[in-house]
Amino acid sequence: MAEAASGVSRFKANYAIERKMEPFYKGGKVQLDQPGRHLFCVCGTRVNILDVASGAVLRSLEQEDQEDITAFDLSPDEEVLVTASRALLLAQWAWREGSITRLWKAVHTAPVATMAFDPTSTLLATGGCDGAVRVWDVVRHYGTHHLRGSPGVVHLVAFHPDPTRLLLFSSAADAAIRVWSLQDRSCLAVLTAHYSAVTSLTFSADGHTMLSSGRDKICILWDLHSYQATRTVPVFESVEAAVLLPEEPVPTLGMKNSGLHFLTAGDQGKLRVWEAASGQCVYTQPQLPGPGQELTHCALARTAGLLLSVTADHNLLLYEAQSLQLQKQFAGYSEEVLDVRFLGPKDSHIVVASNSPCLKVFELQTSACQILHGHTDIVLALDVFRKGWIFASCAKDQSVRVWRMNKAGQVACVAQGSGHTHSVGTICCSRLKESFLVTGSQDCTVKLWPLPEALLSKSTAPDGSSILLQAQATQRCHDKDINSVAVAPNDKLLATGSQDRTAKLWALPQCQLLGVFSGHRRGLWCVQFSPMDQVLATASADGTIKLWALQDFSCLKTFEGHDASVLKVAFVSRGTQLLSSGSDGLVKLWTIKNNECVRTLDAHEDKVWGLHCSQLDDRALTGASDSCVILWKDVTEAEQAEEQAKREEHMVKQQELDNLLHEKRYLRALGLAISLDRPHTVLTVIQAIRRDPEACEKLEATMLRLRRDQKEALLRFCVTWNTNSRHCHEAQAVLGVLLQHEPPEELLAYQGVRAALEALLPYTERHFQRLSRTLQAATFLDFLWHNMKLSPLSTTPTAL
Repeated sequence: MAEAASGVSRFKANYAIERKMEPFYKGGKVQLDQPGRHLFCVCGTRVNILDVASGAVLRSLEQEDQEDITAFDLSPDEEVLVTASRALLLAQWAWREGSITRLWKAVHTAPVATMAFDPTSTLLATGGCDGAVRVWDVVRHYGTHHLRGSPGVVHLVAFHPDPTRLLLFSSAADAAIRVWSLQDRSCLAVLTAHYSAVTSLTFSADGHTMLSSGRDKICILWDLHSYQATRTVPVFESVEAAVLLPEEPVPTLGMKNSGLHFLTAGDQGKLRVWEAASGQCVYTQPQLPGPGQELTHCALARTAGLLLSVTADHNLLLYEAQSLQLQKQFAGYSEEVLDVRFLGPKDSHIVVASNSPCLKVFELQTSACQILHGHTDIVLALDVFRKGWIFASCAKDQSVRVWRMNKAGQVACVAQGSGHTHSVGTICCSRLKESFLVTGSQDCTVKLWPLPEALLSKSTAPDGSSILLQAQATQRCHDKDINSVAVAPNDKLLATGSQDRTAKLWALPQCQLLGVFSGHRRGLWCVQFSPMDQVLATASADGTIKLWALQDFSCLKTFEGHDASVLKVAFVSRGTQLLSSGSDGLVKLWTIKNNECVRTLDAHEDKVWGLHCSQLDDRALTGASDSCVILWKDVTEAEQAEEQAKREEHMVKQQELDNLLHEKRYLRALGLAISLDRPHTVLTVIQAIRRDPEACEKLEATMLRLRRDQKEALLRFCVTWNTNSRHCHEAQAVLGVLLQHEPPEELLAYQGVRAALEALLPYTERHFQRLSRTLQAATFLDFLWHNMKLSPLSTTPTAL
């Protein structure tokens, strides 16, 4: 493979997670504090607290039992948060610190389904799936009431806003509203005008009127003195929440007089304002296109003047209460992330296509989110033009859309086209300039869409409408679904990858077939041109990546390493390396020259469908079926610099150590060797000390002046030395000093001393046995020597 133009190619070695965008809301209750600074929402076992200004999750509160949270409520004074888990435990939180101040049993025999504080933040009511309503004094920490009589699940409780009246309202499976007197511990009234589940209860400022909403498509106003329904308003939709608005004229919302008005949110997906006196709808929010817009929740933060609504797609929308102008958008849960792309000339934004008709655009610096409506079915793929301002999307609704971001970061749809007869699963933008798009579909065809000059010359589409795209060429390319299309860097070639196990090369713009790449054993998920060489990369369900020569369509290399389908592949490091992602949740970095997998990044838990690299090639973006989007940063240079600094520091220390040993400054030398955390270096110093004629005194004196953490390190090193008969003498010498001079209680307090002793004992016994055998052999040798000595020769002359 050709090296980079400079003749030197800097290979990447590692990526680290710079940022992880995880789901923070998966349905259930959402609460906004009155100043409008914090959002509280349930996500499985946690209650997440969001900072409204930045969109960042400030804190996650999770009970010790790690069970799903079934209900929570923030006190009106915003000091206390109480959560209820499936394990029937209630936790009282100092939520700003993230600590539990009290944990107690709910006493319910089934999980708590709802809870609410009274206006004084003293009493807490819980409604359970067991049909019971209980009231707790959260200041004095005891249960005050146990109210029975509701059939089925109690899914709604609310206190009267006047604390002197001590009234509690609840609703259960029978669609009736029960009014409980806490003073008499009795049920004062049963309000039975709804025919289906009651979804919300809200009270007027004077406390004389209550509004109830239900899935029976009506809202009812109740007089709280007579407990009679004063007006029933048919709203013609299943209402999930209704809010009584302040009694002041707001002409922008159709509230021309100061009478009672209320706002409803329901399955039609739009907020509507109703006049209570006439029962007329005076304002309707414009309908957003696409499914999944049903509203599941609505709440008013009067102090902040904000209205919160939640969609069935888990999007949280904040409106200015006086005008219903959209202020903020948060995407709580993206389900399966199908594609991701960097956006903006400096990759300042990212766009995410998830299991939804909506696209989500995030500004990386501020976490601000825009939710883009337009497609009517799930968006399957994305691609961005080179300059980063314009991007394109395609969807199951058989259409393609072009979007433009302005300099303020706002995105709008500027063009759309349709013509495919099945889902459009892949899209690719022209590479040299914003001139055309290519799409591939389940209908086995590829379409070429030229971009009109008008779209490129105007900063915004006229009258907010989008230009209609017309396909210039249509070509049937494969016998099965087309999963990937790629345009060459010179805009003259097109590659297609299909479920039929082949990739094909086409000449643009006429879409003439040039050749077929055959060799994969299963369908292809991705094709990608090299930015530098005449090479095509293909990723397949057979778990391999192949590189092909464009001249003769031969396979140059095969990369094997994924245990499952390879879903995406991208060239990095100026075409010398590859990044790949698979259905095993792994992202792998490959060096093409030697076929080596340099690094495996394991941060996703499911199929990684989306993979994109930044224009500067210093970051990567991945999105997966685990609903997570991860921004990766190339840390190769940082790690190399850190490694170089460590090497230089080590060399300096090694030189200093040699100087200290030469000068016989043993204490300093031993301390330095221990700080290097290299047992062999420490051993060298111990050996140098023991070679000194006054060995024992020097070793003893040096060791006794060490700090405790240094002695602990020495003991740890001794375990290693003691396993080798050549170094056991040094280990035993160190142990001898420690055992002689350290009190037993001090030794037992050493970190890891028990494990060290367990490791030292068997080898020490073995060394002792070897020394005993050697001593016995030496003694026997001495005995033999004495017995083998010849008696002295006699000097007496022998008689003849």
